[in-house]
Parts: sequence; structure tokens; C-alpha cells
Amino acid sequence: MEAEFESPGGAVLIRRSPGMLHLALNRPEAINSLTLDMVRVMAHELEAAREDTGVNLVLLSGRGEKGFCAGGDIKIMARAAEENDIRPAMQFLMEENDLDLAVHRYPKPVVVLAHGITMGGGLGIAAGADVVAATETTRMAMPETRIGFFPDVGSTGWLFEKCGRGYPEFLGLTGYELKGAHCVRVGLADCLIPTSEVPGAIEAMSSHAPVLASDRHAASNRVREILAPFTLKDIPADPEMDQWVEEYFAGKTSVSGILDELRDCITQDDLCEGVFERLSERSPIAVTITLQCLRRDEGRDILEVYQSDLKVARYLMEQHDFKEGVRARLIDRDNRPQWDPDTFEKAAAMLRITPFEE
Repeated sequence: MEAEFESPGGAVLIRRSPGMLHLALNRPEAINSLTLDMVRVMAHELEAAREDTGVNLVLLSGRGEKGFCAGGDIKIMARAAEENDIRPAMQFLMEENDLDLAVHRYPKPVVVLAHGITMGGGLGIAAGADVVAATETTRMAMPETRIGFFPDVGSTGWLFEKCGRGYPEFLGLTGYELKGAHCVRVGLADCLIPTSEVPGAIEAMSSHAPVLASDRHAASNRVREILAPFTLKDIPADPEMDQWVEEYFAGKTSVSGILDELRDCITQDDLCEGVFERLSERSPIAVTITLQCLRRDEGRDILEVYQSDLKVARYLMEQHDFKEGVRARLIDRDNRPQWDPDTFEKAAAMLRITPFEE
């Protein structure tokens, strides 16, 4: 028997059917942006289902056509900047990290239906899932450096586990947006399910959930088999872009160096020019710190990455650029932030001794 009920406030729909727990984010008007209450509801339901023998599979999705989850609610960040009080934002980030880590370490398979906009904290939830299914509408990115912040939710660690050489740096620094099949090609999604096939895929998972194995690995493999008939098999390759990303971003240690090479590059002109402009408009201190985090967190234990994330987040939220970025991008929306320091060279000099390290 299937049962459905809403969390207090209705921001998460909780559906239980034999063998499966389905949590659906239910703020479609805000592209399911996460509030602290939503994080707590999801964490509670996951914890309750951990030892529940009636749950063999967890499915996470988002209501509405716009997307699975656009990230953390921008109001949390805006209030932190306007009121000069980062404590509520830090509380949110701590509990968000705990939720994401719980997904990474969950004893049962977790599937995320990542349709539409899946960015920032939405990718944070998806990162630890066993199967992330994109659709033709999916748009994935980590755009945080636009507001003087950094790609947190453990991404400076897990991007290296999912993506080919250069893509962790490329995506983390530039906020480049992947669409549809390219989310699978690059590694942020595992398969592509056309929107028209999603209801059938959910029904198939639900019908097989009662007999899934108790072992997460074995059950996850079975879920992939169940979903296979609904997925598109021909994911287009793009070796030229892959080679370009590796050449200009893999292993780099200097943002100024990346910009110099992009300025001089003669292949993939559109990419070079577009990415140069994209990087140049971002907060120098946020981009510089992001590159430091990427170099430090490659291959690092995911728990350590999350712990470091909080220190970096606290430092950045206390800087001028975070307040200015939130003002320019989210509040006044004039898109003319005045960064300080205003060059990558000055930011690198300022951060030669990383102030957020132990």
C-alpha cells in the first residue's frame, strides 16, 4: 500500500510504498531551493529509513518542471550579507553538509531524478547517490564564485571522483553549465532518461523495490538494470572539448596563469574567449580560494573535505566580496560588483598564507 503525506509546511512530500521511500522536494516556485526545514525533514526521513527493513531503496526528486533543486535558498545568503550575521547561514551549511554526507554513506541505494536545474546544493545532494538520472532538460553547474562564494557541499573533493581531467577545475572555477546528455558525458549524472519515460522509470523502481538485495552495492547494480530500458544509450562524445579542458585546467595552481593561457589560446576560440570573460567577471578572492581548495582536496577523504568547507565558508562570508556579490547579483541585481581585491594577482598575494587552514 502506498502512503503520501507532507512535511510540516509542505516543502517535502514523503511517499512510502513497499520497499521504497520517495522524498520529493516541493517548492517548485523556488526551483525547490533548500531551506533548513527541508534539510532537516530529509535528514530525519533518511535516518528513520536507515534501519527500516521495509525500505530497500530511496528515491529523491523535485516537484515542478523547472528543476530538481537550484541549491540553498538565496534568502539565507542574502540575510547573512544584509544583516552582517552569518550564524544562521553557517547553521544551514553545517546541516546541509551532514545531509549530503549521510547520502554518501547510506547503507541502501539512493537514486536522484535530476531534471531541470540541478545546481549548487542540488548537486551536493546528488553527489553521494548511487544513480543520478538526468533528462533532456537538466542543467548542472556550480555557480557560487559569481557571488563571492565557492563551490562547497564537498564538490572540491567529489568532482575528482566523477569527472575527467580538468573538469573539476573548469566547472568549479567558471560555473560552466552542462546541459542534458553532457551531464552524463562529463560524469555528474549516470544516465539520461527522457522526460516522457520518467513516470515509467519510477513505476519500475517501485515495483522491484520490495525484492532488492540488502547490500547497497548489489542493490544499486540491480537498480541500474531496472532503469536501463528507459535510458538513452547514445551519449555524444566531445573529445575536442575534453582535450581543451584538460590542457587549460588540469592540475593548474594559478588563476592568473590560467587567464594568461586562455588569452593566448588559438584553439577552441569560442571556449577560450567565453571562459576568459566568465572567469574575469568573478570574485578574484573566491576564485583563488576555490583553486586552492581543488588542489588541496583532490583525493582527500570526503569527511575532511566537508569539515574544511565550513572553515572556508565562514572565512568567505566574512569578506567584502561575499556581501558585495550578494548585493550585486541577488539583491540590487545591477550585476556590477566592485570586488576587493580587484585582481587575481592581489588575491593570490593576499592568500599566500591561507587564513582558513588549521
